[in-house]
Amino acid sequence: MITERKATLTIHGEASWPISILAPTQGANCLDIRTLGGRSGYFAYDSGFESTAGCKSRITCIDSEKGEVLHYGYPIEQLAEQCDFLEVAYLLKNGELPNAVQKHSFESAIRKQASMHEQMVKFYQGFRRDARPMAVMVGVVGALSAFHHDAADFSDAERRNLSFHRIVARMPTIVAMAYKYSIGEPFMSPRYDLGYTANFLYMMFGTPRETYMPIPAMVRALNKLFIVQAEQGQDAATSTVRMAGSSGANPFACVAAAIACLSGPAHAGASEACLAMLEAVGDVTRVAEFIALARVDSGSLLQVGFGHPVCTTFDPRTQVMRAAYNELLKDLGLEDHRLFKVAKAIENIAFEDPFFVENKLYPNLDFYSALVQKALGIPTSMFTCIISLARTAGWMAQWEEMLSDPEYKIARPRQLYIGVNRRNLSSSA
Repeated sequence: MITERKATLTIHGEASWPISILAPTQGANCLDIRTLGGRSGYFAYDSGFESTAGCKSRITCIDSEKGEVLHYGYPIEQLAEQCDFLEVAYLLKNGELPNAVQKHSFESAIRKQASMHEQMVKFYQGFRRDARPMAVMVGVVGALSAFHHDAADFSDAERRNLSFHRIVARMPTIVAMAYKYSIGEPFMSPRYDLGYTANFLYMMFGTPRETYMPIPAMVRALNKLFIVQAEQGQDAATSTVRMAGSSGANPFACVAAAIACLSGPAHAGASEACLAMLEAVGDVTRVAEFIALARVDSGSLLQVGFGHPVCTTFDPRTQVMRAAYNELLKDLGLEDHRLFKVAKAIENIAFEDPFFVENKLYPNLDFYSALVQKALGIPTSMFTCIISLARTAGWMAQWEEMLSDPEYKIARPRQLYIGVNRRNLSSSA
């Protein structure tokens, strides 16, 4: 909302322009510079958009000072403890948690859309067996629009609901099929008697040769991972959804674009890199050596797994996944596993060592996400695919919110041109 307060931009020797101040429900105020360029001829330069709000949103608030992550006002730690993933997906889409009837209806709609078209199954055969699963997912998710032409028309709520159900329902199938294809095992069709998370584990690890039933501890841990990863506010991938969607692109194309963005190592590759770091340490006998090197060269050794650029004081998502990780290790009897013993030793030091504490290098969400997935038996090549699966609910919620925004229009960022001035070609002799 616009407040009574005003800011003033003054250019020495020229003029001054008043700027309205927008007050959020929670967080920092914003300067409303939407009309500044037309009024003054000046535009803002903000590489990486770290000081620019590109949209208004009711979905997620990440307050780094308070250490809060809220979805429609609900704390993430309460959602992770008391809800399943589909309840949170419903909340992200609709703004309220479902009652019993709404939950049943939503689960039924998702379950109905979980299977893939038979021609879509054959689509996987066009990829090399050694293709990165994220690359496969970009292609497969983007190709869904070729099977659902009606997705191009999202003019009414019912059509948008159908697209939401389709993509959220099929992401577990798409991810599991990408994994099965990479290891040469037959695809497993979704089971309608299993919940969303359990069904995904079944499609990942089940085979036609034997009966597979997911262990409840694994379902609980993965459910919490899905919830804490479901929506992250306006990060690069979510902004990609809004950028692509602003042109009127269909939702499958928007999600494919977000997956492509997320595949970059600077975005969601941290969990994979974190596990590689722990593997490099190798054994608890080398932890002291690693810590000594980290104190000297934290920039290269602690790039992943420690600290957070936004939640610099406290991240409740980390606490959720730390508890889930410890519970999972105990239930699966993995506490004496070499890699987890290395992680435990480093974790203990990070919470107590003055160097880590003073520099706020606490184990972060990527650290525990990597360890939970490792304990579940998920290979590192699939880590970012798992994040994509969870994030799809948030991406689709952001896409739908953008469409309902009365200020919705195609994104047109400005640029600060620093190239060569106009010059003419030399005339030929």
